[in-house]
Amino acid sequence: MGWKQFLRLRRRRQVQTIAGVSLTVLAPLLSIATYLVLGPFDQGASSPSLRLVILADVVYVLLLAALVLHRIIGIVAARRAQSAGSRLHLRLTGVFALLALLPTVSVAVFAVLTINMGLEAWFSERVRRVVGNALMATESYEREQRQALEYDTRILANMIENSASNIQRFGLSAVLKDGQLKVQRGLREAYIVNGVGELQARGDKSYLFDYEKPAPAAFEAALAGQLVIIPDLDNDELRALVRMGRYLDKYLLVSRTIDGHLFGLLDEAQETAKLYQEQEALRGQRLFEFAIIYLGFALIIILAAMWLGLLFAERLSRPVGRLTTAAQQVGSGDLDVQVVEEQNDDEIGLLSRYFNQMTRELKAQQDRLLENSRQTENRRRLFDSVLSSVTSGVIAVDPQGNITLANRAAQHLLDGSASPQSVTLAQALPEVSGMFEQLQTENLEIVRSEIKIIRANEQEHLLVRLATRRTAEGYLEGYVVAFDDVTDLVVAQRTAAWGDVARRIAHEIKNPLTPIQLSAERISRKFSRQLSSDEASVLQQMTGIIIRQTNDLRHIVDEFSKFARMPEPRQNTEDIVGILRDAVLLQDAGQPNVTFDLNLPDHPLLVNLDRGMISQAFGNLLKNAAEATETKAKTMPEDWIRKVRIYCVQEADYAVVTIADNGVGLPPDRSRLFEPYVTTREKGTGLGLPIVKKIIEDHGGSLSLHTAQVFAHQSHAGAMACVRLKLLPQAGVRQGQAGVAQENGY
Repeated sequence: MGWKQFLRLRRRRQVQTIAGVSLTVLAPLLSIATYLVLGPFDQGASSPSLRLVILADVVYVLLLAALVLHRIIGIVAARRAQSAGSRLHLRLTGVFALLALLPTVSVAVFAVLTINMGLEAWFSERVRRVVGNALMATESYEREQRQALEYDTRILANMIENSASNIQRFGLSAVLKDGQLKVQRGLREAYIVNGVGELQARGDKSYLFDYEKPAPAAFEAALAGQLVIIPDLDNDELRALVRMGRYLDKYLLVSRTIDGHLFGLLDEAQETAKLYQEQEALRGQRLFEFAIIYLGFALIIILAAMWLGLLFAERLSRPVGRLTTAAQQVGSGDLDVQVVEEQNDDEIGLLSRYFNQMTRELKAQQDRLLENSRQTENRRRLFDSVLSSVTSGVIAVDPQGNITLANRAAQHLLDGSASPQSVTLAQALPEVSGMFEQLQTENLEIVRSEIKIIRANEQEHLLVRLATRRTAEGYLEGYVVAFDDVTDLVVAQRTAAWGDVARRIAHEIKNPLTPIQLSAERISRKFSRQLSSDEASVLQQMTGIIIRQTNDLRHIVDEFSKFARMPEPRQNTEDIVGILRDAVLLQDAGQPNVTFDLNLPDHPLLVNLDRGMISQAFGNLLKNAAEATETKAKTMPEDWIRKVRIYCVQEADYAVVTIADNGVGLPPDRSRLFEPYVTTREKGTGLGLPIVKKIIEDHGGSLSLHTAQVFAHQSHAGAMACVRLKLLPQAGVRQGQAGVAQENGY
């Protein structure tokens, strides 16, 4: 990560931190503002301040909910993507959300329940009864005072209306005072006024300065025949105005002293009772409003707490996620990874710095190890090149007998095992177990011996040397097994020895064979006439045996001569396909009981060879295959078919001829079949295959023996001879049948 990217990331985190803290601090501020607007500073539902605060609350909740939802979606998406740290981030978010949700919801529910219980107490039957009784008491007092004042007023008005004679005698004021005194409960003041409120007469203690003119509405009501009660709580009076019907434009205005405080309590009781009834009717609505307010506060607090928890969880899980990702990269081999080091001095910051220090040290150690590994690899390659360049097999063995190293020649000996180090020496090369035990038990430094092993059904001669490896301090470090394949040397020695023997036999035996044969013929001609017919017959029989055996010996001597001194091939450009066809035709005529399956290309394959010698070699191989089927037929049912299959294909620059049969097959030590006088046939001389091999090798080719694939509807495998001869470079032959032999089981 570059320095600019680091600074940009750091600034973005600072902005996120400031925004998160601001949103978190804004939550209690909005809550307090909402409480003040709805509570102490309530200006009604239509006040601009209330609308502004509610709008701010809604915007804050929507913004915070959107941010929280966006963060949660991001966390869930990261968890589904299995990004590093997402699981911890999701768990921390869940824990913080739960910690914020449970107490807030619990407090909100408890508050609603508490308010409900308080409302139940406020609007209980007892409170309702107390309010009703207080209202009834005050109303009863008011009603009593009103009724008494109305009664006295009507009594006084009737008295005045019925005292017309007294009014004429004593005057209206005197009659008014007299009637005022006669009223049982007494009237404080009594006035006679006209329709506009002008005084006409005053009663006892009815002073002019105490008179207050009634309102015009009161006169209108009195004119309509009503008795108008006019309360004056400021002066603790209750006035009554009534029209006197017998007098024109005369109204009686009386007053009585009352307890103004009680009448004030009456108003308060009425207002309280009315408010109580209104609040009781709005009880459910008030409870719902309180619940909404509490839930709104709870929602704001929850969202703010969740936002703060998300920020804290992100601050906590982000370094852990980076460390997890970096640890995965380190586990995959990338030691160049570095995490952003937190600037704080807590454990997370220390962990990031320690992690970077660890990766730097690991990188340095890896570089040192790689350098050492490169040096070791260079030395190993040098050592392997040296070991691979030698023809001798070399095997390194630890003190427990496990193979630790084997060069190419040794792996070829071990059947080309891809991992010879996975086996012990006794398992890979059991033929040297005796030498290995001798080296260990007798504490020898080196043991030499010649052994014979069989690999891929071929016997090989090995010259083996086992040596002890020791450290500079003299401790046993292991063993070294070195061997040379001397199979070809042994075969060459035997061939040379047999060639020398053949020359001697041919020289010592061939010379007297002709005199012996001639002497036998002369004896037969000379003495047959002198003997009787029976004796002559016996003589001819005996001399015939001598002549036949002499011919057989001459044939053997000729074979010896051929083996000892093979003539140099006189090579010409020949078509090997035609040679094979002629050889098969000759053998087919001489072996009518054998089925020869010939599969040859339809174009010539030109080889530089001696036609006579190659024809002799192919004829010998075909004859051996036919005789092998003859031997096998003795143990098979009469309907068993003797088969010999001949294929000729081109493989790169070589003509490959395979001759396979379903005969008796090859012996385990098949490599010895190329040695002179080694044969598995009853009438064989053991010189055919050595002569064929020498002919093929003199032509620059190769001859090998293999186990043939099982023929169709057969249960055993026969033998197969494979001849490879170099094609002429200028031969215009076509390629394309290189896989014929493989497709047909060879």
